[in-house]
Amino acid sequence: MAKSKLDFETRIPRLGTPKIPSPLTHFRHVDESVPVTLMLTSGELNELDTDILKKKFEKGGPREKLYFDPSKTKCAIVTCGGLCPGINDVIRSIVNEANYHYGIRTVLGITNGLRGFIPDYGYDIKELTPESVSNIHQFGGTILSSSRGLQDPEVIADSLERLNVNILFVIGGDGAMRAARSIVDEVSRRKRKVSIIGIPKTIDNDINFITRSFGFDTAVEKAAEAIRCAHVEATGVDHGVGLVKLMGREAGFIATQASLAMQEVNFLLVPEQRFTLDGEGGLLNALERRLRERGHAVIVCAEGAGQDLLGGPLERDPSGNPKLGDICGHIITGLKDHCRKQDIEMNIKFIDPSYLIRSVPANAGDRVYCGFLGQNAVHAAMAGKTGMVVTRLKSSMVHLPLELVTTKRRTINVNSEFWFSAMESTGQMEYLK
Repeated sequence: MAKSKLDFETRIPRLGTPKIPSPLTHFRHVDESVPVTLMLTSGELNELDTDILKKKFEKGGPREKLYFDPSKTKCAIVTCGGLCPGINDVIRSIVNEANYHYGIRTVLGITNGLRGFIPDYGYDIKELTPESVSNIHQFGGTILSSSRGLQDPEVIADSLERLNVNILFVIGGDGAMRAARSIVDEVSRRKRKVSIIGIPKTIDNDINFITRSFGFDTAVEKAAEAIRCAHVEATGVDHGVGLVKLMGREAGFIATQASLAMQEVNFLLVPEQRFTLDGEGGLLNALERRLRERGHAVIVCAEGAGQDLLGGPLERDPSGNPKLGDICGHIITGLKDHCRKQDIEMNIKFIDPSYLIRSVPANAGDRVYCGFLGQNAVHAAMAGKTGMVVTRLKSSMVHLPLELVTTKRRTINVNSEFWFSAMESTGQMEYLK
C-alpha cells in the first residue's frame, strides 16, 4: 500500500536515556508516555485531500530526568538568514533559561551565521550571559549578526568538537533548518553526542507545518500601518493609487494577513496566485474600471508575485531563495502607459516598508511567544532531544522533527477559506474578470 503524504513521522530522535535528575524541582514535568493528540484541519496542513487529521506529537516542556549534566554542559547559539522581529528575544530566553534554571554557565554566541563556524572567515565568538543579554530584547535584528548560504557540515562538526559544544541552537528559516539536518547527520556519523535544536524563524511564515513563526504578528502590524498610509495617499487625490510592496518571496502570508487586517485593499497580489497585466482579465483594465467607478485604488503586492511576467531565468541566492525581479516597477510602468493611452489622470504613490518591517523590535505578543520558544528549546535539549524544532501547534508547545519541517515550503492554499476571505475583503474578483 502506498504511503500517504499525510502519514508523516512525528517521533523525535534522542541521544540516549536521560538519567540525571532535573534541577527544576518546582516545575510540572512532562510525562513522555502521554503524547499530545491534535486534530489538524486541511487548512493547517496546507492540503485539500483531508478534512481532519488526528495525529500524536511529543509535548514540549521540562523533563524529570536529563541527559546532560548541567554543570558540565556547554551551549551555542547561531542565527541564520534574514532579519526578523524577535530574534534577540529568543536568544535572551535561551540564555536566561539555561543559566538561571539549569545552572549552565557557558553559552556561546556564534557570530555571522554558519560562517562563524568556519575558521577561514576569522569571526569572533561571543560569550553570552544574563547580564550581556539583559536589554537586547528592546532592539531589532540579532546581536550575533547573520549570514545566508550553506556551509560544510564537516567543518561545522569540527568546530563543535574544538569548542566542546554539547548543545547547538539554530535560529533560522527553511535553509537553516536544512543545514541543521545536515549537521545532525554529520555529528551522528561521527557518533558524537551533540543536541541540535531548531527554532524556526521566517518573517514570511513559510516553514512547513509551522502555523505561526515568531515575528510574523509584528510584521503584519507594521505592514498594516503602511497600507493605512497608502489608503490615505490614494484617497487624497483624484484617481489616486497606493501601491504597497511587502515581503514574501514564495508565500504571501504577510500581504494577505495585513490586507485582511485593514480591509482597505482593492487588489492583493501574491506568489501563489498568477495574474496578468494586459487583456480583459488583466490587472490594468481592472484598475482602470476601479478608478472610473470609485476614484481611487490600493494595491498590495508581495515581492514574489508576478515573477513570470518579468521574463528571464529564475536565479537563486546561496541559500536557495529566488532572486526576484522588480514586479512593482513593472506594474507602475504598465499602469502609467495604460492610463496615458486611455487618457486617464492617475496619481500613484509607491510604498516599500520591507526593511522597516523586519528590523523592528517584536511586539508584546511575539515577545511572549519568543520566550516560550527559548524555554522549550532548552528543555528539549537538556533531555537529550536532537534533530527537531520547537513550535506551537494549536495551543500546545510541541516538538517536530527537522525532517518534517524541511519537506517543503508552506504556502497559501488559494482554494482555502483563508484565501477566499481575502478575496471577499478586497472585492478584486469583481474587477478581474
